[in-house]
Amino acid sequence: MRFPLFIFVTLCCLTACDFLIMNSPYSEQATDESTMYTSFSLRPKHLDPARSYASNEVSFTGQIYEPPLQYHYLKRPYQLIPLTAESLPKVRYFNKKNIEVDAGEPVENVAYSIYEITIKPNIYYQPHPAFAKTKEQQFLYHQLTEKQLNELSTLFDFKENATRELIAEDYVYQIKRLAHPKVHSPIVGLMGEYIVGLAEYVNQLRQYQQQNKKIDLRAMSFDGVKVIDRYRYQIKVVGKYPQLKYWLAMPFFAPMPWEADVFYKQQGLIDKNISLDWYPIGTGPYYLTENDPNRRMVLTKNPNYHQDHYPLEGDLGDKEQGLLDDAGKQLPLIDKVVFTLEKETIPYWNKFLQGYYDISGISSDSFDQAIQMSSAGNFALSEEMKQRGINLKTAVETSIFYTGFNMHDPIVGGYDERAKKLRQAISIAIDQEEYISIFTNGRGIVAQGPIPPGIFGYKEGEQGYNSFVYNWLQGSTKRKSIKYARQLLAEAGYSEGRDRITGEPLILYFDVTGSGPDSKARFDWMRKQFQKLSIQLVIRETDYNRFQDKMQTGQAQMYQWGWNADYPDPENFLFLLYGPNSKLVSGGQNTSNYQNDQFDHLFEQMKIMPDNEQRQKIIDEMLAIIREDAPWVWGFHPKQFSLYHGWNKNVKPNLMANNTTKYRRVDIEQRSKLQQTWNRPILWPIILFIFIGVLLVLPAWISYQNKKQQKIN
Repeated sequence: MRFPLFIFVTLCCLTACDFLIMNSPYSEQATDESTMYTSFSLRPKHLDPARSYASNEVSFTGQIYEPPLQYHYLKRPYQLIPLTAESLPKVRYFNKKNIEVDAGEPVENVAYSIYEITIKPNIYYQPHPAFAKTKEQQFLYHQLTEKQLNELSTLFDFKENATRELIAEDYVYQIKRLAHPKVHSPIVGLMGEYIVGLAEYVNQLRQYQQQNKKIDLRAMSFDGVKVIDRYRYQIKVVGKYPQLKYWLAMPFFAPMPWEADVFYKQQGLIDKNISLDWYPIGTGPYYLTENDPNRRMVLTKNPNYHQDHYPLEGDLGDKEQGLLDDAGKQLPLIDKVVFTLEKETIPYWNKFLQGYYDISGISSDSFDQAIQMSSAGNFALSEEMKQRGINLKTAVETSIFYTGFNMHDPIVGGYDERAKKLRQAISIAIDQEEYISIFTNGRGIVAQGPIPPGIFGYKEGEQGYNSFVYNWLQGSTKRKSIKYARQLLAEAGYSEGRDRITGEPLILYFDVTGSGPDSKARFDWMRKQFQKLSIQLVIRETDYNRFQDKMQTGQAQMYQWGWNADYPDPENFLFLLYGPNSKLVSGGQNTSNYQNDQFDHLFEQMKIMPDNEQRQKIIDEMLAIIREDAPWVWGFHPKQFSLYHGWNKNVKPNLMANNTTKYRRVDIEQRSKLQQTWNRPILWPIILFIFIGVLLVLPAWISYQNKKQQKIN
């Protein structure tokens, strides 16, 4: 009777299966580890903190590396607090005679500033083979033999790992690395303008490279950065540069142990793609334990992580929302973060609805399913999302998308009344409210200038609107009429879209890089905006490299661009219109090549001031100037919509901080129960198939048994 017994056992196994394991794409869910599941769509190119500057990379580098400062997770406006530092940097100011002066000294009397940073003791790096030593205190893996290299495929093939304490020298070493010619740090040019001697240090290292001399960063120093003792170091900057404190919260200024740099410079490891870009090393709450960018990447809790606790206080209302339930607890609160490659939005969305991803953005394809709009124009979750216990979090991003004019162009550029009125007319005609509604599902707010909400200098309502494009009526802004825009156009010399002197139609050129159906729809929409003024708009599509060349050489007439804040200071947006930063003149980020002497003068005052009433007054003057000159059609500030399953705790969007994963918590029991409820395998077709198979085979089996019995008899 073996055959019937096998069938019986098979059916029992099927009915006793763990439904979650049967359907889940994750083997980790069989464990009790607190794990967060998310995704990535584009493999990170650089995980070296001196090189990495992309948003898809900071998802990893922000959790691994620790600069001296960080942003408070809960408080708004954004507030810098110590991370590995004992306190915020001590800043001292000196004149040309090297005499210390008061902080209130006029900027022209300050030759340089010194930032002194003291780091906390007893902070240790993640386990790493670069620190491993023999009993004789010799490094095990700093001079790998051919035999050792043949046994290696990844960093995780090394048998021995070790750690050591974080010291001030590690921060100094990293700043030196910014200048290394083989590192190609994207910020070394900017920092070279502020950190004393850095630009000269860059040239020195380049000369060493050209002469094939060995570059030993430990032995080669420069005046702008110095170790004071084991836990203290200083940075010397030109004049006053208060924005430096914000850079000290970015991975660029995270520590790098010299041992790791020497370890990764071995040619044998480079040939095997074992490098800092692939295997980072830090003191942060997580370290990279799996790196397969074609499938998945995994961050695991750093067993050596130092004392770091969840905030004890937040903003008004945070306690009521449960954001202080974990106050004072040791971080991180999640053991592991699993990133799975998802190139398409629809599969990701479906897995999110199944509960296999903890958080999700909202693509255009899923917007109507996730969000419903009230008659008052407010966004809310759909009933389907509410029934699943999904929460919606929104935040206006500290960024701007705009349409720019090349101020060197003979038609749309210039600073006379004709040019201003042409640009103002176009600014009125391009209906940003309509654009946001059609192309972003309403996820954005119209920009009234370059500064987004949440940044000092931004004003709401009647105090902050652009009076050259809008009227203030009954408590809100109303875009000026097309009739008024046509009047401005006529005053600019283009009545009915024709040149007053030649009678030729006005043709403008719009340089873009996009292609495909979505881009075509946007371009068609843009043409219609110009048609309101009887202006012919010619779209010039090019690849990104050619577009960059046009911008660099001032050949583009009109273009679209965007900017994400590096740090929460108005200087980081207003510098985009500062004359000396002209793309054409200096290769800077002033892509419109705008220059106004009065604006530049005010900018130089504003950038070194603390956030106070006087600084706000200067910003208001600057905004009045650029609103009239209209070098940009101000565009919009995007609004971030994020969905979180109910098992996610401590969720508060922080658009400045990079290291927020350590604050998050996941209720794994609630997630497991809901996943089983939502994803129960449908087993009856399998059981029915087996049952039918049994019915088909059973007569033959009975006949065989009968014949076998007859032979025995």
